[in-house]
Amino acid sequence: MAAPLRTVVTGGPGTGKSTLIDALAARGLATEPEVARALLREPGGMALRRDDPQGFARAMFDAELAAYRRAEEGGSPIVYDRGFPDIVGFLRLKGLPVPAPIDEACRNLRYDGPVFRAPPWRAIYRRDDERIQDWDDARASDAAVCAAWRDYGYAPVDLPLAGVADRVAFVLAHMDAAAGERD
Repeated sequence: MAAPLRTVVTGGPGTGKSTLIDALAARGLATEPEVARALLREPGGMALRRDDPQGFARAMFDAELAAYRRAEEGGSPIVYDRGFPDIVGFLRLKGLPVPAPIDEACRNLRYDGPVFRAPPWRAIYRRDDERIQDWDDARASDAAVCAAWRDYGYAPVDLPLAGVADRVAFVLAHMDAAAGERD
């Protein structure tokens, strides 16, 4: 069975996405880390997000596009920590227009595997140097990104509020089921 080439984990900040991605990588799956977090760690990244959210969205788009294209080069399934519609959710949350190239990517560069949503989970939410949102902002971010995914025709599947091993098993089972549907 052929596994879906591009699977995504989305949701608001602090919901266990990166922890899940790391666990999937430890199981041998190809993964792509969250581009926004990498940008925030670069010199001037936090200032760019704060002072020029449109510029930050463009930087996220460029990095996300490069990650998307890596799947074409390697041909093996990849699990992404977020995707193009997450950028749309970020822009909407900021009350900013969605540039045509980002909208076009959301419409034309499709993810073919399940899109998993890590729902807000108060018990694990923690702020850190890059995750600056409070709990209410984190929930609003989740609502914005999930709405964007739905607006572009995806039906995110909620991950269980469970430990990492259970979430890994859930993702693998759904990816196997999607592979079976493709054959």
